[in-house]
Amino acid sequence: MKTIYNIVYATDDTFAPVLGTSLLSLLRNNKEAEKINFFILDSGISKENKFRIEKICDNFVNASLNWIKIESISKKIGIDVKNDRGSFSQYSRLFIGDVLDNSVERVLYLDCDTLILSSLKDLWNIDLEGNIIAALKDAFSKYYRKNINLVNDDLMFNSGVMLIDLKAWRDNKIKEKVISFIRQCHGKVQQGDQGVLNSVLSNKTYALDPRYNLVSIFYDLNYREIKLYRSPVNFYSERVIEDAKKNPIILHFTSSFYSIRPWFKNSNHDYKTLWLKYYKKTPWKDRSLGLEKSKKKKIINILFNYGLKDTILFSAGFFQKYLRPLKNKIMR
Repeated sequence: MKTIYNIVYATDDTFAPVLGTSLLSLLRNNKEAEKINFFILDSGISKENKFRIEKICDNFVNASLNWIKIESISKKIGIDVKNDRGSFSQYSRLFIGDVLDNSVERVLYLDCDTLILSSLKDLWNIDLEGNIIAALKDAFSKYYRKNINLVNDDLMFNSGVMLIDLKAWRDNKIKEKVISFIRQCHGKVQQGDQGVLNSVLSNKTYALDPRYNLVSIFYDLNYREIKLYRSPVNFYSERVIEDAKKNPIILHFTSSFYSIRPWFKNSNHDYKTLWLKYYKKTPWKDRSLGLEKSKKKKIINILFNYGLKDTILFSAGFFQKYLRPLKNKIMR
């Protein structure tokens, strides 16, 4: 049986080098696949950066690259949409069922800030058990759920890695449901596009093993600290997370109040060196890395080093668990 992967990324020009690094890591560690079809949802990538991404794919006989131009979410649905997180380019994945041909029935969506360390075969072949997507449980308190019409123990997921049954997505009219929800919220949705997806797909999501989406918080904090900071509901056990960290398949360099991501010169992420190893093999290798100028993170790191980690996590956790959801509710 042929091994054919359909991989979707979404980006604007700013994140093109980060996308190129992710794409290269995937190709290098999945040479056994007969074909890898890449679909890149383009929210304004320059010709130069497109050429560089194409150059990466040209070095792999099993790679096929498809550019799909995407219009802005506000223009697409006719109302002003506010962004609560990340880039507006990520909203393009909400229309994934429309922009890909109907012959494409299963896709793996990946955020640009991922690094693929080994074969995706087991992930690709997961039985979704009647669900529409598979995704990682996210570490959010119960109060976040109320703002997106979920109840306390409903699953909330990180949308940076999603295995999608695209036929079921189309059959269940997910596009129409997400547009309806955005309009219902007058364009202001907690967690942006991820909040929209959670609201619509929470009860149709298969929970992925964390090794397929090892987000930054798993490296920034131990299990006790995650519980102190976020009080996650319906979450993984400590053993499941620790086992995943011993056998990572996909690293996800999510934004963090503490760590700095590896495409910055002053990064303190555990996997900075590994990310740079792949980056130095891309056409952007001679481009110097910038600095993340965050006074807040600098102060937090100093306080952590002075033994005040629990105090900071408790204080930051109060904002995360209670005040931010309340703020999101008021602003809707």
